Amino acid sequence: MEKTKEFLKKIGINEVSKDFISQKRFNDGGQYRFEVPGIQTPKTMSALLKESVKQNVFIHRVTQTKGIMLLTDDEIREMVNLAINYGCELFLAVGPRATYDTSATVQTKEGARIGYRLRGYDNLVYAIEDVKRACSLGVRGILLYDEGLLWILNQMRKEGEIPHNVHFKLSAHAGHSNPASAKLLEAQGLDSLNPVRDLQIPMIASIRDACDMSIDLHTENPKSTGGFIRHYEVPEFIRVASPVYLKTGGSVATNHNWDTTEKEAIARIKQVLLVKRVIEEYCSDAIASPKQSDDLSVPE
Repeated sequence: MEKTKEFLKKIGINEVSKDFISQKRFNDGGQYRFEVPGIQTPKTMSALLKESVKQNVFIHRVTQTKGIMLLTDDEIREMVNLAINYGCELFLAVGPRATYDTSATVQTKEGARIGYRLRGYDNLVYAIEDVKRACSLGVRGILLYDEGLLWILNQMRKEGEIPHNVHFKLSAHAGHSNPASAKLLEAQGLDSLNPVRDLQIPMIASIRDACDMSIDLHTENPKSTGGFIRHYEVPEFIRVASPVYLKTGGSVATNHNWDTTEKEAIARIKQVLLVKRVIEEYCSDAIASPKQSDDLSVPE
């Protein structure tokens, strides 16, 4: 297999050693940030941020997953204002997806592989309109599920059709899990990759070695995606995957589109504190991105 490995090395895909350490950082010098996903409404976002202030832990990114099209303009404005006043990123998810349209195939066991990707021309148009609407209301972070949509939106960003400072994040539901995919997606303008949730540490290291964009890793999961909790692996996440977003609080939910309550939003902060304790205990020299960092894609 040596010739294959030599060619992969030639194109920037390396076999990483067991003692691999990422020397890459966010532009603000940080190695890690906290992200809380599955915050679907202004009410739960407010409860989450208030509890984080109370517990003295900073949340760098809040992510909504159900879809922009399921929020009213007033709700989006409220979430934008909450993010601006707090100083965190706000990522809203593209609404159109196979599970929301007329697809029967995606509802089957085998057809589920379609995931949340877009079917046909019209759904591409709908998805772009979803993104344009969010951007017009001040959102600067978009969660994507479709690689073709990423390609189009990157072209639009280059040509000024959408703001130049919008950041694109690809969901774990897109199913990417190797360094070649990471290089391809980064070349198409992706700013942040969420690989599949159950990758082993060497697998994560190989992805980090191949790309410079941030990597988003689940420290825990809802029951619908396995329910496993990886808190004690977080020091390794930071060591091999920096710059990394630590996606925390998922075990509070039952599934990806869970309508988190205010009580559950507070419970998600507890999960962040549990991860923070592990960092302080086992890798206390790890550097978190600072509050109010200019490197965050805070809404405008």
